[in-house]
Amino acid sequence: MKIKTQAVGFNADAKLIDFIEQRLPKLDHYFDRIISAEVALKLENSGQVRDKIAEIRISVPGNVLIVKETQKTFEASIDFAIDSLKRQLKKHKEKLSARR
Repeated sequence: MKIKTQAVGFNADAKLIDFIEQRLPKLDHYFDRIISAEVALKLENSGQVRDKIAEIRISVPGNVLIVKETQKTFEASIDFAIDSLKRQLKKHKEKLSARR
């Protein structure tokens, strides 16, 4: 799986990029035909607190799965997004096996 990380409006440090590159390949356990993953990291200014947004797009044959999560830290946003992607990948795999 190819992983592309993009930080919008700031420079992501190497520690955050390493965190992403360690967590995303674990999705292969749920669906082994993932083509690529695109991660967009954004800052949202809402009031006094700056929320962190992680948007992950997973390309699988015939479909694109998109998840957008907002939390107080990028690590939490990524964790919640990956949990959501796990559910989507399981559901996608079930649909594929039901067609056969």
